[in-house]
Amino acid sequence: MFHKVKSVSALPNFKLSVQFSEGVTKLYDVKPLFEKISAFRYLNDNPVEFDCVSVDIGGYGIVWNDDLDLSCDELWENGIVVETPFDGLMAFSDATELWGLNESTLRKAISYGKLINGVDVCKFGKQWVVSVEAMKREYGTATR
Repeated sequence: MFHKVKSVSALPNFKLSVQFSEGVTKLYDVKPLFEKISAFRYLNDNPVEFDCVSVDIGGYGIVWNDDLDLSCDELWENGIVVETPFDGLMAFSDATELWGLNESTLRKAISYGKLINGVDVCKFGKQWVVSVEAMKREYGTATR
């Protein structure tokens, strides 16, 4: 399964908080890369630059500059899961991509009572959020 990065935040001590589209947050420690990959020593020598991390286009990883990046696979495989109040929640757009559905399918599921507003789904402003558990219950395992 492909694990797209939704957001990344720089934390103290060269750690990253990485949120994935599946509603999972992982903590990734960049310090071991200082010894393994010489290009990453730049971040150790210029700690202010560490805060300039961002998600690359498409969520396939994270980047600092043209020379420094990490793939979503590296972050997923070597990150440590951390619990947050938002675990297991994802945007409709992420859910439809992972399950190969249309957003209208999820909206209809709400109107038909398959997905219960306030239990399985919730709307924040213009954005609908759905629980991973509800998606698995109604649509099985994600296909992508």
